Amino acid sequence: MHKSFLKYIIFFGVSLVLVSIDQYTKFLAKTKLYNQPPYVVIDDVIEFLYVENTGAAFGILKDRQSFFYVLTVVILAAILILLYKLKLERQNIFYYIILIFLFSGAIGNFIDRVKNKYVVDFIYFKPINFPVFNFADILITLSMIFLILLSIVTYKND
Repeated sequence: MHKSFLKYIIFFGVSLVLVSIDQYTKFLAKTKLYNQPPYVVIDDVIEFLYVENTGAAFGILKDRQSFFYVLTVVILAAILILLYKLKLERQNIFYYIILIFLFSGAIGNFIDRVKNKYVVDFIYFKPINFPVFNFADILITLSMIFLILLSIVTYKND
């Protein structure tokens, strides 16, 4: 199988698995947590509670769905362009993983916005009163952390 074709098979295969995990966890949140008291996972640390978020992180830009539709399509297009240009070589594997995580997280939340007009959030980190988030948010956050770390390491080596 040609190397560039394999790049897309792996990318979309892993993305499909990650988006499926995201959508399944949101389905569970909706069916098990809706109109229920928070489910305590670790007392005073992590709780599961159902939240419908019509904004972005920390609730910013609340009820601006058309903005999020356009922004997500632009981001997804940029990711696909970067994927097309990215050579699947050893030194690029971390960029490849970053693209997969970012793409999967964006698609997961985009599905919610199109389907529900809000994003289902359900993970609450209590010690710092962090905003409620979901699996797609974790993927997006990890992709940004990896990008920052990769940039620091690359910059330091240059």
